[in-house]
Amino acid sequence: MQIEIKCFATLSEFTPKGNVLDVKEGTTIQQVIESLGIAIEDVKIMFINGKHESLESVLTEGDRLGLFPAVGGG
Repeated sequence: MQIEIKCFATLSEFTPKGNVLDVKEGTTIQQVIESLGIAIEDVKIMFINGKHESLESVLTEGDRLGLFPAVGGG
């Protein structure tokens, strides 16, 4: 199945070409993060279709996944 994925800010280099990723049914956000080569601790906020989710959330066909790092400021 295919999902759309966008990695933001310092994670942007991990966004797959065309923003599309093929995954197996039952794949979790954590499994996607690991498959992209991103350290789990580098991802602080995760959204599926605009809704805040956790690492254990399961993706379905056509989902839009957004991954965000911790945001710093001063």
